[in-house]
Amino acid sequence: MSLASAGTRHRMGLGALLLVTMVWGTTFPAMKAMSGDLQALEIISLRCAVALCVLWPFLRGLRPQEWRWGLIMGSVMFMATALQVSGLGLTSSNRNAFITGLNVVIVPLLAALLGQRLGWPVIGGAVLSVAGMFGLFYESAPWNLGDTLTLASAFVYAIYVLTFEYCARQQPVAPCRPERLAAVQTLIMLSFGSAGILLQGADMASLPARAEAHIGPLIYLGVIASAAVVWLQAWGQARVRAVEAALLYGLEPVFASLTAVWYINEVLAGRALVGAALIVLGVMLSQWPASAPTAAPARSS
Repeated sequence: MSLASAGTRHRMGLGALLLVTMVWGTTFPAMKAMSGDLQALEIISLRCAVALCVLWPFLRGLRPQEWRWGLIMGSVMFMATALQVSGLGLTSSNRNAFITGLNVVIVPLLAALLGQRLGWPVIGGAVLSVAGMFGLFYESAPWNLGDTLTLASAFVYAIYVLTFEYCARQQPVAPCRPERLAAVQTLIMLSFGSAGILLQGADMASLPARAEAHIGPLIYLGVIASAAVVWLQAWGQARVRAVEAALLYGLEPVFASLTAVWYINEVLAGRALVGAALIVLGVMLSQWPASAPTAAPARSS
């Protein structure tokens, strides 16, 4: 593949992951609103059930490696999501988004421990992004259990991001197709979530009524924020290094804060605007020419 072609694929991957991050940022207020009526496993199961209605046709004709990697990544994603939603029920959406955004430094740290060489633009971008997040983090309440669960989720999700890159490197000839991976991941998450609900002995009789009160957000979370985004993330991360993807994901608190302004009438102070600007600068710095081109091999969509 020519350098020009590789550069185009890389830019397309960055654009896809930017769109993924924008959608993620809109989900925090919606999930926070639902957490008052629905438990974490119920939210996960309901949104995955909606998503699977869209992705079901892609479960046909799966390759063995797509089942295998879908099972691995679906299991890791379920753990990360369960911890995040559980934490969201015990802390604010702002704190949840901020702590989740610490992926911008957790992923590069884990990548370095695994032997990856990080250029100065990536390191500098991570530092700027973390500094920016402190600007967006406007609450002074003490650390709580919800924050701890969210931090654990950030570490698990960092493993998920790095797993995507490893999967791409292991499948250079017959790569896992993004839509197939998305379908298997969703099926695995729905299976784990449903099993957890049954083991908890949840009130299944009242679940339809409780879910109906949030039908609009559930459809959005299932169709857009799950089915479409999981596919788009798989497609994008095949073209972008994990450390670069993590820095793009660092924009999530920015989009979450902007959504909160629109959805629940929050007001962004000057400090928050400066923080958002620092995160954007960090992402831009990470794409400085000194950064190495994407390490993932070319893959068909």
